[in-house]
Amino acid sequence: MITLVYAIIRIRGSSGLDPKVEKVLDILRLRRNFVSVLYAESLNGIKDILREGQSAITWGEINKETLIELIKRRGKIVGDKPITDQVIKEKLGLSNIEEFADKIIKEEIYYNKLDEKGIKPFFRLHPPSGGFDLSIKKLYPNGELGYRGKAINELILKMA
Repeated sequence: MITLVYAIIRIRGSSGLDPKVEKVLDILRLRRNFVSVLYAESLNGIKDILREGQSAITWGEINKETLIELIKRRGKIVGDKPITDQVIKEKLGLSNIEEFADKIIKEEIYYNKLDEKGIKPFFRLHPPSGGFDLSIKKLYPNGELGYRGKAINELILKMA
């Protein structure tokens, strides 16, 4: 069975959003612009939640290389300190960030449930370098919103 982990990024602010969409963003812990979270595709009802919130978010399947970069550049623990190999050893008993990313991709560890271990369950990103290519008011492929599949990896690297 192929496991997929969705990287979900909020790209629109709260002005003029439907209250249902705001509720979805709150459930997903996307409370500010340019914040990303990771959820397993196998999670019950995740596709419906994503479809409901697609007027403010974009998502797709993250690959291991991008996930490693994201954790190294933007991963934080409580106290706003970066995630390092040492932190991974202390908190999770794993050898390094690569092994940690591998377990997330294989759904052996759920990143969204690591807050009890002191790891922040979200990533604060920068606006994309060079800006967005398309409108942030239209769905992908005509705009930046909604499901974008593997193209999410390019966007994450532009924002990390």
